[in-house]
Amino acid sequence: MSSDQYRRKVQQHRKEIGKLQQDKAREAKKIAENNRKINSASQAVSRATSPSTLNSKLREVERHQDELARTEKKIADIENKMAGEHKKLCDAEKSLAREEMREQQERERNQQRAAKDHERRMAGIAGKLASHDVLHHEAKTAIDKLILLPKIVTVLFLAANPMDQQQLRLDEEVRAMTDMIRKAKHRDAVELTSCWAVRPGDVLQAINEHKPAIVHFSGHGTDHDHIVFQDDDGNAKLVTKDAIVQMMNACSDGIRLAFFNTCYSRNQAEAVVEHVEAAIGMKTSIGDVAARVFASQFYSAIGFGLSLNKAFEQARALLMMEGIPEEDTPELFTSAGLDPNEIVIVRPPEIEDAA
Repeated sequence: MSSDQYRRKVQQHRKEIGKLQQDKAREAKKIAENNRKINSASQAVSRATSPSTLNSKLREVERHQDELARTEKKIADIENKMAGEHKKLCDAEKSLAREEMREQQERERNQQRAAKDHERRMAGIAGKLASHDVLHHEAKTAIDKLILLPKIVTVLFLAANPMDQQQLRLDEEVRAMTDMIRKAKHRDAVELTSCWAVRPGDVLQAINEHKPAIVHFSGHGTDHDHIVFQDDDGNAKLVTKDAIVQMMNACSDGIRLAFFNTCYSRNQAEAVVEHVEAAIGMKTSIGDVAARVFASQFYSAIGFGLSLNKAFEQARALLMMEGIPEEDTPELFTSAGLDPNEIVIVRPPEIEDAA
């Protein structure tokens, strides 16, 4: 039962008590009137001289006494009813007090729940705002990084195919790379420059001249960590891993990726990331077709503005799709602390509008 219902019951009992009090007051007036009449009739009895008058007055006294007794009984009944109503009123008031207390406690609990819900909502809003601020900051940081990238990225393709070694179709590799870059979304941001029949001295000259972001070595490698260049007579000239690392150290300004598309070149790739952001090498020998397919798809993804890791994974995926079982041969290495998913080499032309 609600407090309003208990409150109405309290009011009903109080109203009933008030009515009974009025009834008692009316009956009390009757008692006073009957007593007056009894006294008057009693005095008349004492003055009566005839038997008939005496009997009449005695009967009048008796009648008024009966009336007085009925009135007193009626008052007693009224008082009993009043006592019952007072008890009901007391019980109703206690019930009302308990219900009001319960309702007050319920209101306080609801207020506390509402306050907690409000706090949670405000915390959620604050969290979303903080998350938005973080995302905004991350987005701005990413855009700022992209803005710092050069508008045109040069890929320096260094090819060596000595006469005394098995001849590779390096021309097909560079043709495929050129074709895929041309089809890329940001093709105007990628410039492919090729140098052929490369001798050791040509490498330094080409890097100084073209200032590439990517140096791509294509040709032969040995299982003793050599890259095969050419000597002045067009025959093989072996260059050690240490020499390659030193060369990268001396020329690393602006170079972000070294791509060793040569057999057994993982050790070179792993070593040069001390001086450049990332490198790709081959853990074992790689076939001519696999090298061409992998490289062309890699540069296609780079030309679409994808991250280094996305481009690497897409190139591996194409080997699998083409049914070339060499997808595990290429390996990607990055400098300590760098995430290949966050390394983007090509700057999208529209990035200035986003800034």
